Amino acid sequence: MPQQEQDSQQTFLGFDLSTQKLKAILLNAELKVIASAEVKFDSDLPEFRTTGGANPGPNKFEYFVQPVMWVKAMDIVLDRLVIQEVDLSTVVAISGSAQQHGSLYWSKHGIAALQTLDAEKFLHAQIDDSAFVVNRTPIWMDASTLKQCFEMETAIGGQTEMVQMTGSKCYARFTGPQIRKIYQQRTHAYEDAQRISLVSSFLASLFLGKVAAIDYADGSGMNLLDIRHKTWSKTCLNACAPDLEDRLGEAVSGFSILGNVSEYFVQRFCFPPTCKIVACTGDNPSALAGMLVDKNWLSISLGTSDTLMMSLEEPPNLEEGHVLCHPTESHEYMGLLCFRNGSMVREAMNKSEADGSWEKFNELLDSTPRGNFGNMALHFNEMEIIPKAKGTLRWNKDIHRSSNDAVKGVLKFSSPQIEIRALVEGQMLHHRAIAEDMGFHFGNQTKILATGGASVNQSILQVIADVFNAPVYKQNESEAALLGAAYRAAYAFYLNKNEQREPVNSYRDYILSKTPNHLKLVCEPNKDSETVYTPMLQRYRDMASVLESQLAQ
Repeated sequence: MPQQEQDSQQTFLGFDLSTQKLKAILLNAELKVIASAEVKFDSDLPEFRTTGGANPGPNKFEYFVQPVMWVKAMDIVLDRLVIQEVDLSTVVAISGSAQQHGSLYWSKHGIAALQTLDAEKFLHAQIDDSAFVVNRTPIWMDASTLKQCFEMETAIGGQTEMVQMTGSKCYARFTGPQIRKIYQQRTHAYEDAQRISLVSSFLASLFLGKVAAIDYADGSGMNLLDIRHKTWSKTCLNACAPDLEDRLGEAVSGFSILGNVSEYFVQRFCFPPTCKIVACTGDNPSALAGMLVDKNWLSISLGTSDTLMMSLEEPPNLEEGHVLCHPTESHEYMGLLCFRNGSMVREAMNKSEADGSWEKFNELLDSTPRGNFGNMALHFNEMEIIPKAKGTLRWNKDIHRSSNDAVKGVLKFSSPQIEIRALVEGQMLHHRAIAEDMGFHFGNQTKILATGGASVNQSILQVIADVFNAPVYKQNESEAALLGAAYRAAYAFYLNKNEQREPVNSYRDYILSKTPNHLKLVCEPNKDSETVYTPMLQRYRDMASVLESQLAQ
């Protein structure tokens, strides 16, 4: 077959092992989706008795998964592709995305089983409970390790040291504190663990037939990786558990080809023996890769909690928020900010002021002018992460930082429309201020990508465009992490094929040369946005510091 024709038949396989399901997607040479299949853990694997893909542990804040559930899901998802008559012999590269922070502990037997899989049998019949020394493995929802966080930070000289080294302070759900808890409470299991994988590197290990390396971006969610040097930090490892470096193995770039697919998949599913396994990464970095945005873009996910994602040239030293190695740009970083008071607060306001009707909510929001006659509000119904503050504060146009009533503000605004606009503007001013603090540069090139549940709401998106003084786009494809996995497989394959040739295209340029960016412009800022919102940004900061200082008292 001529080379060109052969190239046009190549396909790329991406997986996303999220909290609730495992999904596979197959892209053709033009990077169009030609097949997909999924397994929902709660309904397709009821024997594991998960709710939302996880099991609550015996103690408060504990959540776990039995790793065999994920292995069994892989058996099912591949069979579902086969039933659709998908030709897996065309797959030239595989990569994946997975929920961050979870950890798996391989036994000696498990590592041997990976290397000697029998193609006549299911994966889960061979990589069973005995493959892991911990059968109830902690996932990102587990927040039971505050003690270990405190011990690790103390051991390396404090929280600031941890932030500077690893990009985040110690978080209870991060992998390092979780490993330390297993070392302390189940010392024999830790000692018997030959290797420790993240969920993403576990996914790669299944296809590779041996324990796969952890990539830099997902490794940044462990409180163990020195994000500037991209190596495990000796001080953090020592603060976590003994002989940990051998168990983690060397971390690698997200475009690393780890090897060819194992013989098991060649025989059982007809994958070509030269099919490349590309390092897998976490779902947040993979989503950034799937969005195909550059450093001028800020991504805002409007969900239960609102999440901001951005590219950064330098890691800031913010006590809160996360800085990870960038999944596709080797000299950049990825900033991640999570805010607790997102959709829940908007929904509560919708109930109280608009009888639960979003149509009415939007009408009221649209009926008030930008700037809301100088009325502003902060609604932190739950303890906010940044700033560390809780409570509600409303200021009318006459109140400022040194006013006598700055602390108590006004009890209520005069109408539902003023309440609604004050909430939405206040939330977005908050998001913008924190993004600036993290090091995002706003300018005339800035663009916003809105995702998540509330991104269907045009009126809220218009407020975002105005407050950020930037056009807002939406992505037609909703599963960015899954697309990111398949795109990264395609780009790593391209790099490998062209390693002798210089120069090669950047990741974004290469992907966009094959497929259009699935982005749609949904709204643009009004001309007076800058004039209206720049002074309000400073006012927001004043209000936030008032709320914060109340908490400190």
